[in-house]
Amino acid sequence: MGLLDSKVALITGASKGIGKAIAMKFAEQGADIAFTDIAINEDTVRELEAFGHKVRAYSSNAADFSQTQDVVARILEDFGHIDILVNNAGITRDTLLMRMDESQWDAVINVNLKSAFNFTHAVVPLMAKQRCGSIINMSSVVGKHGNAGQANYSASKAGLIALAQTTAKEMGPRGIRANCIAPGFIISDMTAALPDDVREAWVKTIPLRRGGTPEEVAKVALFLASDLSSYVSGQVINCCGAMDC
Repeated sequence: MGLLDSKVALITGASKGIGKAIAMKFAEQGADIAFTDIAINEDTVRELEAFGHKVRAYSSNAADFSQTQDVVARILEDFGHIDILVNNAGITRDTLLMRMDESQWDAVINVNLKSAFNFTHAVVPLMAKQRCGSIINMSSVVGKHGNAGQANYSASKAGLIALAQTTAKEMGPRGIRANCIAPGFIISDMTAALPDDVREAWVKTIPLRRGGTPEEVAKVALFLASDLSSYVSGQVINCCGAMDC
């Protein structure tokens, strides 16, 4: 018996990185998986299918409202219900605020924050009819206190916290829970692109003296998706090695 047996999980931006790790952990625990991305990684599809559950991948732009409505309708037709939504799609366009242009701001806000609104807006009516559901927004510790060179990213991640908390308040009477995970420095393709001295400086700020892994974030997501967190809603759970405490 898995913690997510008979559940259908929809995960955005899950072809690689944290999104893929969450999809793998959910499939391991019995969930059927629907995931979206701009470009689908077929290796990810095959790895998920190895768990023996239903898997479907949908190529779509999460920042496009009409595409999101269409893809959620297709997922509902393919799976019959949606029990878990993980708003994970995200990008960075880092630079100092005074050097940031409008396109860098808009790109990050649209992909990171507007996409979460799009999918939450499309999925909430379905969950309300079921009178149950778990929504998880992938925020960041920089969404709580900001970070130099990441005004757009920090603002988008702060918005995800407010969106989850508002969703929790509005939809709690319908049995829907909404929470955030705030990862710290996670070892991923995104952080691997940073210069060595920058990565080393980050690690020195972490009491556990190491970066986290996507799998460790996925374990927190599993808690929030499952009935282990049945009375947890409107919360932000850090996964940061005590970096933000």
